[in-house]
Amino acid sequence: MAINVGDSVPSVKLKTITEEGMSDISSEELFGGKKVVLFALPGAFTPTCSAKHLPGFVQKAGDLKGKGVDAIACLSVNDAFVMNAWGKDQNVGDAVMMLADGNADFTKAMGLEMDGTGFGMGTRSQRYAMVVDNGTVTALNVEEPGAFEVSSAEAMLEAV
Repeated sequence: MAINVGDSVPSVKLKTITEEGMSDISSEELFGGKKVVLFALPGAFTPTCSAKHLPGFVQKAGDLKGKGVDAIACLSVNDAFVMNAWGKDQNVGDAVMMLADGNADFTKAMGLEMDGTGFGMGTRSQRYAMVVDNGTVTALNVEEPGAFEVSSAEAMLEAV
């Protein structure tokens, strides 16, 4: 069952790359006491994700933070090294935190996984974006398969 507005984000550890190397970040640490926009996508370096989804959030990061968002996070079912390399490739800097859900633990706990085996991708995340306020989902925009409309940075500016 997919998570809904009003639900608490599941307790899961994700991975990220810091100056010290790969490290864990718990969902409690990520979302506790903060307003966070998290967007998830099927894969790093994939066409829509690289051409539209991630760049839109990098470009609109200042606008989102101006509306009270403490952090913006990008999540994909990739490893932390791939997410870090993609962030560098996309010139993300400090605008967006790049999070790896390599085993799809968070994605499955959210109930938002998709079967990408037909594309040789295995289990991946559906494309979505959400606003989480102190661990509670206050907005959730899940895309229809193949679409990119409701999870854009512009759509999340309206949701915050």
